[in-house]
Amino acid sequence: KLGMAGSQRPSPPPPPRVARQFRSGHSQFVTMAEEFEFKICCMGAGYVGGPTMAVIASQAPKIKVTVVDISERQIGRWNSSELPIYEPGLQELVEGCRGKNLFFSTSIDEAIQEADMIFISVNTPTKTQGIGAGRAANIKNCELCARKIAEVANCDKIVVEKSTVPVRTGHAIKRVLSANTKGLSFEVLSNPEFLAEGTAVTDLLYPSRVLIGGDQNPTGLAAIDKLVQVYANWVPSEKIVTTNMWSSELSKLVANAFLAQRVSSINSISALCEETGADVSEISRAVGKDPRIGSRFLQCSVGFGGSCFQKDILNLVYISESFGLQEVADYWQGVITINEYQKRRFAKKMVSTMFNTVTGKKIAIFGFAFKKDTGDTRETASAFVMRDLLDERARISVYDPKVTREDMFSEFSYTLNVTEDTVPGLDTMITTCESAYEAAEGAHAIAFLTEWDEFKTLDLQRLYDNMVKPAFLFDGRNVVDIEAATAIGFECYAIGKPTTQTIP
Repeated sequence: KLGMAGSQRPSPPPPPRVARQFRSGHSQFVTMAEEFEFKICCMGAGYVGGPTMAVIASQAPKIKVTVVDISERQIGRWNSSELPIYEPGLQELVEGCRGKNLFFSTSIDEAIQEADMIFISVNTPTKTQGIGAGRAANIKNCELCARKIAEVANCDKIVVEKSTVPVRTGHAIKRVLSANTKGLSFEVLSNPEFLAEGTAVTDLLYPSRVLIGGDQNPTGLAAIDKLVQVYANWVPSEKIVTTNMWSSELSKLVANAFLAQRVSSINSISALCEETGADVSEISRAVGKDPRIGSRFLQCSVGFGGSCFQKDILNLVYISESFGLQEVADYWQGVITINEYQKRRFAKKMVSTMFNTVTGKKIAIFGFAFKKDTGDTRETASAFVMRDLLDERARISVYDPKVTREDMFSEFSYTLNVTEDTVPGLDTMITTCESAYEAAEGAHAIAFLTEWDEFKTLDLQRLYDNMVKPAFLFDGRNVVDIEAATAIGFECYAIGKPTTQTIP
């Protein structure tokens, strides 16, 4: 948490249904602890594996759930009061089940051997070198999991792909598993996640659909039914969709591609609005009234981020090119192109508005997470905007209520290769603050880059009074009352909005 190191992160109350189930299920844990009907192992204690397994454990007290990872630090945090990820309601969920039927461990072999079903929920990043670099997903971690399962398993298992993977990865996993020398049989299922960070617990408790894909033969269908029974503990049957393996794997990529497409569509229109004097919010409202279109994902921004959208679209582009479908690949590449354009455009607007130079100027960045209600920084638009400002040798002060300085610098290094070596003086050029007001003190400009709710209620007059004049305000999320800010004296730019001038 930028500026909040060492403090206890406040946890919001769990959804009502979660609290009720904790109360009604607690006594069951005591009597059934040694009478588990089914055992699940999840390989990977990250953003998907941890919350998913916590929800399964909370809803199915007769199922023992063990989450394993090679990182002792990651597992240690899952076993602590400070979880490695922030999601509203997750802390309560984990604490209600941990040590009863939910366990976090580095004893990978033991967990695999005792499990009836094994989820593979590991990272599948975009390849950085080799064939398909910059587009294809690297499924090395999935293959390593499959090889570990084949190595240590001592009986037949059901293996579930939970990671987002290219089409036909399940086939590759099954080939690795079937090469075991012990005569064991493995069924491989696809069960993609459809979570939105910031609402992951709610999405898992009340899913719009649960998709399960597998081989359409007797053993494959039997394995599918086993996973259906797990989800049936709390998900209505009409929301559990079963299909073949390949359709399930591709559905995940397509779902994210469609959502990202909507974001890039409205972001492209935001640029047109700024040139014509139209208001992108009014455009979104008018267009969203059409029931064929709907209003979801029509809020423009400085650009989408997160671990899924860009990675999955690039994967779709690569797959399309692999099958010779260049026109299809070009179409989806356009979604990425607009997103990159939007981030560059915002940074350039900041520089040009501030008299074409930000060298030595202090700029306050409000928000580093890629969206509100999460501490995830992967592919965050804030990092790209800040990189461009650092190139101009600006001094940057950052406030984000949930992101640590360590995580911020890790994202700079991993995604953008922005380090002390590539940007000399980086550590001193970026200051992290305990509040928005501290970050803005003495600043020439403020840039709102994450839509945290607390930013909507900031005292704009207090911010303005403590800034260098003229004071600039750049709103990349449309969270600020621009008319009020302009009346105070800010020179404002809001993405997709008509340009405003300071009131004399």
